[in-house]
Amino acid sequence: MLDNQTINRLSDKINQLLPPELRQVKSDFDTRLKSLLQQKLSELEFVSREEFDIQSGVLQRTRAKLEALEAKLKALEKTLKVK
Repeated sequence: MLDNQTINRLSDKINQLLPPELRQVKSDFDTRLKSLLQQKLSELEFVSREEFDIQSGVLQRTRAKLEALEAKLKALEKTLKVK
């Protein structure tokens, strides 16, 4: 999930695009925009880079084990065909 600092930066960028007349209601708009951004971004199910790296490592280890098991299975199948 994105942190508050990132949400604040997004909110500020959107505010910069507002016409001057609307900047008068900036405070109310900021509050609502930040709330909406947090709500919508939390629905996207982001994971941290650390969690992604951990899961990537788990996947690599699992893949290596699968490849080793496939090799053993092929060797066993060859053994059975020879007999």
